[in-house]
Amino acid sequence: MPLLRDADLAGAFDHAARSYDTLVAANPGYHAHLRRSVRRLGLPPGGGGLRLLDLGCGTGASTAALATVLPGADITAVDASAGMLRRASGRPWGRAVRFVHAPVERLDEAGVSGPFDAVFAAYLLRNVADPDAVLATAHRLLAPGGRLAVHEYALSGRAAHRAVWSAVCGGLVLPVATLLGDGPLYRHLWRSVVGFDTAGALGRRVERAGFERVRVLPLPGWQTGITHTVVARRPVTNRWQALADDGVGVGEATGARPRAVRGASAEPRGGRNPR
Repeated sequence: MPLLRDADLAGAFDHAARSYDTLVAANPGYHAHLRRSVRRLGLPPGGGGLRLLDLGCGTGASTAALATVLPGADITAVDASAGMLRRASGRPWGRAVRFVHAPVERLDEAGVSGPFDAVFAAYLLRNVADPDAVLATAHRLLAPGGRLAVHEYALSGRAAHRAVWSAVCGGLVLPVATLLGDGPLYRHLWRSVVGFDTAGALGRRVERAGFERVRVLPLPGWQTGITHTVVARRPVTNRWQALADDGVGVGEATGARPRAVRGASAEPRGGRNPR
């Protein structure tokens, strides 16, 4: 079966919207992992005054993670599925969140404009026809020095992790989804992960899109080796601003080793190929 794309995929998500959160709830750590990926952006605590863009927000789980970790931020959440957006906008948000119905490729037409301080994309890139174009859009909409987090099912490349993913899908997710009438969507989701980038390849894709400080970080639990966060930064063109972002005063610009980024995540700085 070919992968679903564009209008076909949006239609499948529309149909699945009513039961999507029920299946998500059966995934241990799903919401906690999203919050962990938000913290890995390394943004200042509370997020006061920041503008955040949530690409592919679905029923709002990723938006909720952003709002929980960064309650002071202004959030714009985008999705191509009207059904998923209806579920998202119906949540009891404690503050205003702007929801926009549009594919990522048509954000300008929908009135979404930067600059944003951070872009968060959860479970999105493997579902679009041109992930490089999506990354280019994220790069363009970010302010210089703005942060990117891609939270994605991206396998490690090890056979054991691929086997776990297929076993979970075949033994639990697909049978339940088929009973609910959403078998085609979840078969797509299973195949989209198997056929997508490995975690290392995803990190290199982000680098090719012009981002710097790219790190690929694993998530814990049964999803170790299956789900990863790729965090990166749009380069800063102004040298003194770059030093300021690193916590380095102008007087320290020569001879001193830069300090850590202010407000940076406590996550370990692992290599690009996590174990």
